[in-house]
Amino acid sequence: MLAVILTTAHILLSDRDVASTVGWTGLVWLAPLIGLLIYWVFGVNRIQRKAHRLRPQGSAQSESARIAAEDRAHHLLEQRYPHWVALGHLGDALTQSVLESGNRVRALINGDQAYPEMLRAIDGAHHSIALSTYIFDIDAAGRQFVAALERAHRRGIKVRVLIDAVGQRYSRPRAPRLLARLGVPVAVFLESLLPIRSQYLNLRNHRKILVVDGRVGFTGGLNIRGGCLLANRPRNPVQDLHFHLEGPVVRGLMSAFEVDWHFTTGERLSGNAWFPPLMPLGDSLARCLPDGPDEDFDVIRRMMLGALAQARQRVCIISPYFLPDQVLLTALNVTALRGVDVRILLPERNNLRFVEWAAQAQTRQILAGGSRMFLSPPPFDHTKLMLVDDLWCFFGSSNWDPRSLRLNFELNVEVYDRPLARHLQLLFDAKLQAATEINAQQMRTRSVPIKLRDGAARLLSPYL
Repeated sequence: MLAVILTTAHILLSDRDVASTVGWTGLVWLAPLIGLLIYWVFGVNRIQRKAHRLRPQGSAQSESARIAAEDRAHHLLEQRYPHWVALGHLGDALTQSVLESGNRVRALINGDQAYPEMLRAIDGAHHSIALSTYIFDIDAAGRQFVAALERAHRRGIKVRVLIDAVGQRYSRPRAPRLLARLGVPVAVFLESLLPIRSQYLNLRNHRKILVVDGRVGFTGGLNIRGGCLLANRPRNPVQDLHFHLEGPVVRGLMSAFEVDWHFTTGERLSGNAWFPPLMPLGDSLARCLPDGPDEDFDVIRRMMLGALAQARQRVCIISPYFLPDQVLLTALNVTALRGVDVRILLPERNNLRFVEWAAQAQTRQILAGGSRMFLSPPPFDHTKLMLVDDLWCFFGSSNWDPRSLRLNFELNVEVYDRPLARHLQLLFDAKLQAATEINAQQMRTRSVPIKLRDGAARLLSPYL
């Protein structure tokens, strides 16, 4: 009984929404043995990392430069896109970082375009390579990266590789062990010899970051696995979208990696090899938004809400795992009811069936609000993208589900760039042409057993 009372106190003192608090409290009191076990394994999801204390310390001159960069970016925002100034201020408040001007951002489709560029960047490195990934399979794709990282390490490049503890288990042999045998500095995020005893069992580092020489960055949805090389006709093909970044925004990628690496290993990464001065190289305004169950909690979700409120003409969303909470769902409905054209593209066949069922349980409510939903045919589309009004682009590792938005460590990038937005809109429209629109009548006429199955799966959505 004492354990139940203490656990209840912990639940009540935690920063949770009412539904979550009631649910956990009920489980602990109605099924004490099972409830206590499940809560302390899966319910305690906050991890304390004072990230701002870990980031490279700047001088007074660098702080002055930061303020000047912020002023310059907001001046450009006011000049070019005055309607978007409020969203820029929201990003300032959520991230305490600068909206950087002078960036160049390019989209890379699937591993077929992205992997060759990433490998060329690794082979062309002069000083440093920082790679963080959720999944690193030792297959046709992974072996290429292992070889490139080993070559860089042997020629004296500072290499650091960070792989998630859960993500490493997707492949055998495990990438961290293979890289370590080759002498490549590698670490595993939240590794535990006995995972079931880890207090962070339910947390993942889902970020996908590659930074070379502190100047060239890659991020998006791509893991490292052969299924993303569609030209090879893999058994389980996966479509995805990755991005090549140059300019001051790359500092945000490197900073996020540095925080994770220091937290995992205790090693600080600093100096020009990792954080060189970055000159403007393009016309994009951009900013990195790290998110996780620590001091960066709920950043990406609130940015999504801000963008929906900002939208005037069109919102386009692609997500493989689409389980918006009630606040996001309501925001989507309100946006559509304001007359904004909201289109959501999901995979026709999800690789996670429970997620597919849970998403179907929410479909009627989304359609009733005026949003339009479409299903893209195979191969499975792992793309994560949000476009607003042919200007604002939002991409990275985060899905539209509770795991990404509350439990995982994620990183997204916001970009204000009309040419990039138009290019991505063309990609979205091409996917839409091959997709099938979800019919509200079809959803209503599904059988009762199917509706019950989907409704039950939805109850598990916070942890799918």
